[in-house]
Amino acid sequence: MPRINVGTWFENLVNWLTDNLSWLFDAIGSAVEGTVNGLADLLLWPPALGLIAALAVAALWLRGWRFALFTLLGLALIDSMRQWEPAMETLALVLVASVISVVLAIPLGIAAARSDSLSRVLRPALDLMQTMPAFVYLIPAVFFFSIGPVPGVVATVVFALPPGVRLTELGIRGVDREVVEAGEAFGSPPRRILTRIQLPLAMPTVMAGVNQVIMLALSMVVIAGMVGAGGLGNVVLDGIQRLEIATGFEGGLAVVILAIFLDRITSSLGDRSAVARAEKASARA
Repeated sequence: MPRINVGTWFENLVNWLTDNLSWLFDAIGSAVEGTVNGLADLLLWPPALGLIAALAVAALWLRGWRFALFTLLGLALIDSMRQWEPAMETLALVLVASVISVVLAIPLGIAAARSDSLSRVLRPALDLMQTMPAFVYLIPAVFFFSIGPVPGVVATVVFALPPGVRLTELGIRGVDREVVEAGEAFGSPPRRILTRIQLPLAMPTVMAGVNQVIMLALSMVVIAGMVGAGGLGNVVLDGIQRLEIATGFEGGLAVVILAIFLDRITSSLGDRSAVARAEKASARA
């Protein structure tokens, strides 16, 4: 077979974008880096024990005393391992990447649910984004945004976006067609049907997509640390490079605690939707 220089074509595209749209990448990079650093400073501003207590109270309100106890002990363990500052830097990076992913994923999922043609176009693109090795994303991201938290956020968004789009589309398509037709029969415009019928009924599935976005964002922590994103990724990476088992284990354990905390929080928000409460009430009845 003759050689097809797909990689060279992609490299030429990256070089062209770098040469002609550097002003756009600089603006995006400044905005993302400023947001990540600002959120990290905000999380590190109160005393660690004060923020731990506040998060434990939030956990008590959302899920009960068992989760509040886990939050208190888990976050206190992170602080006692002297991993609080990198943990908050990681949390800031994950939250910014997750918010960007969700803001992009939900409109794309809604549009794909309404258009079969768009859904067919998005499906292979999402497959490519989710199956391409995450290290590959870092190469153009570093070209566009240099070293720091910005390429880590960009690679995380690309990797975490697909499940948000897929589950949003699945949730919208899963709404009973008769319910939608009833809204149309009463003369409701498409926007009201979307906001008052389809999205509320699809909310448990949409929140499952948000949960998956956050979990995938956390899974990119170590990879983001390779391009200078900071946080727990640097801690784990240092442990790997220096073969320090204790350092790597403490960084990994802090990531696990954050992952469990964020997973339970997002699951609780999904369980509090009107549809989820109605399903629970009917199951009890």
